[in-house]
Amino acid sequence: MAQHLRLDELSTVIARIQGLLLTEEKVNTAVRLLAQAAKESVPGTIGAGVSLLNARGRRTSSGYTDRIVSEADAAQYECGEGPCLTAWAAEEPVLVTDLRDELRWPEWREAVAGFPVRAVVSAPLIAGKESIGTLKLYAAAAHAYDDSSAALLQLFAGPAATLLSHIQASEAPRRMTEGLQVSLYTRDLVNRACGVLMERQGLPHDAALHLLIKQARDEKVPLQHVSERVLAGTPAPGD
Repeated sequence: MAQHLRLDELSTVIARIQGLLLTEEKVNTAVRLLAQAAKESVPGTIGAGVSLLNARGRRTSSGYTDRIVSEADAAQYECGEGPCLTAWAAEEPVLVTDLRDELRWPEWREAVAGFPVRAVVSAPLIAGKESIGTLKLYAAAAHAYDDSSAALLQLFAGPAATLLSHIQASEAPRRMTEGLQVSLYTRDLVNRACGVLMERQGLPHDAALHLLIKQARDEKVPLQHVSERVLAGTPAPGD
């Protein structure tokens, strides 16, 4: 089971992250510093990473501590599914205690079957009302993470998201303002489309989201377009 950090240790780690990020001017450097601090703070972690995503779920920046994180993340972006993308889209932490027992994300699981990854925990980076990316940890041992690991990662993600969004805003305020508007509009569409599929097909939220992502990937169109069609009454795959 995951070990628990004492409260004073956790407070020190969060203060360290805030201090590091506040002194940085570039997003790429900031995310690398955050990833390293997260890796050092959660026992059993073999790699940590931070990915900033745009309204379409595409990377705008990423930082990672080890090559395994880069490779596992790249497989998620290629497959269009995985724990980090789900955490970003659902705006809630995702915990995988043993990847061999996991039934979600079949394409991604197959893609990383040969990787030394058995446990994953990912938390969304939410600044205000916008999910700007994810913070994720990978472990080689099953059950390296538990609910306390997800809670710890959430405590990291809160201040980190605020600081990263401020750094982004200072570098490109117009781009961020436009991106926020697009993100909020797209997120509302996707959430509403998921609700339609959940009611129509009796699916849980993760399965409905995966169905939308898969259709968008198969048709090579933005997730927003697929969601708009669902809301307009166009049958989705499986109807």
